[in-house]
Amino acid sequence: MISMTCINCPVGCRMQVDAENGSVSHVSGHACKRGETYAAQEAVNPLRMVTAVVNIKRGAVPLSVKTRDPIPKKEIFACMKAIGALRISAPVTMGQVLIENVCGSGVPVVATKDVMMKEAD
Repeated sequence: MISMTCINCPVGCRMQVDAENGSVSHVSGHACKRGETYAAQEAVNPLRMVTAVVNIKRGAVPLSVKTRDPIPKKEIFACMKAIGALRISAPVTMGQVLIENVCGSGVPVVATKDVMMKEAD
């Protein structure tokens, strides 16, 4: 049995998950369906969104980026390494795909804002 606290809402239900060999047989302690879904996923394959900030050549400000969807938790460090290796130049538009398939997850890394070129001094 795995015990966890739900992070989907402020209630923070304390849940228990019966899981064996990568399969969930029962979830208890949840107050809503979202909590049940979260607990079942977390028990067999935890996923996380990744957010970061990268420097951008000729950019007026740093660029914030994120994975479009959650990726497997075990891939976070490899994802951050791939994001750290980005070498991009302004201008960049919000939603622009910067890494097509980060760490073979099928999930792209995208820009979360527009960054224009800084004006010459």
